[in-house]
Amino acid sequence: MNNEEEKTLKNNAFKVWAVFATSIGLVMLGILLVKIGMDGMHRLSLQFFTSLPSRRAEDAGIFTAWVGTLWIMGTTALIAIPIGIGAGIYLEEYSKKGWWSNFLEINISNLAGVPSIIYGLLGLEVFVRLLHMGESILAGSFTLALLILPIVIVSTRESIKAVPKTLREASYALGASKWQTISMQVLPAASGGVMTGIILALSRAIGETAPLIVVGALTYVPFTPKSVFDSFTVLPIQIFNWVSRPQAEFLVNAAAGIIVLVVITIVMNGSAVLLRNRWQKNVKW
Repeated sequence: MNNEEEKTLKNNAFKVWAVFATSIGLVMLGILLVKIGMDGMHRLSLQFFTSLPSRRAEDAGIFTAWVGTLWIMGTTALIAIPIGIGAGIYLEEYSKKGWWSNFLEINISNLAGVPSIIYGLLGLEVFVRLLHMGESILAGSFTLALLILPIVIVSTRESIKAVPKTLREASYALGASKWQTISMQVLPAASGGVMTGIILALSRAIGETAPLIVVGALTYVPFTPKSVFDSFTVLPIQIFNWVSRPQAEFLVNAAAGIIVLVVITIVMNGSAVLLRNRWQKNVKW
């Protein structure tokens, strides 16, 4: 057996194993979703979405949870998107290539793999205690912004890097400045990839629980927040609260909440995939 045949056999074995592992994972996920759907689908109703938390399972709802989630996601996006895109543009277009840029690139990539609880501890020390933001939406949003910034920065850089140099050179040949070229040519051409990274980053943030619990998000909030300085809860924390209750009726509420969270996540990730595919079809260099 020569080297080529041996390499082909190894590749085929790897593909078979990958397909097998993926199939097992999809089957387990399907069983889990079916079980959750059977337990919580009948609980979904207008009353469930518009009711405040309650000590009685049949009266409890997710109104404060999804309102808090909207506050957190909106504020996180306002913080992370401009900073992430700006950092990506600077690192790809303005920074000089050298040991410092390589150091930043490696560390930004490594930050994407840091456990979320570490970001929670950082947010607790910096935003809650040092900057005196307290247990507020603002503190939680800054913490989640730190969590998703590496994803936004990396996706922005990769999207900008995919834009050919000929587009820049044509813009410069017509007398455009560097910033005019970036803002009017490069960014519009890279917008599909940038938006895909933003959606994927926010879809990760929407399911996070640990960092928000660490910075002080409440498990029981009988009111909706009015500003970014108010206390809050989010849907994953509300689900965690119900799961920890001993009454079986709260497990039904938790299953219904999981269905809502899964649907939101699937919609966001599906939108990112469709946006990426459309961008790849429309942009042919």
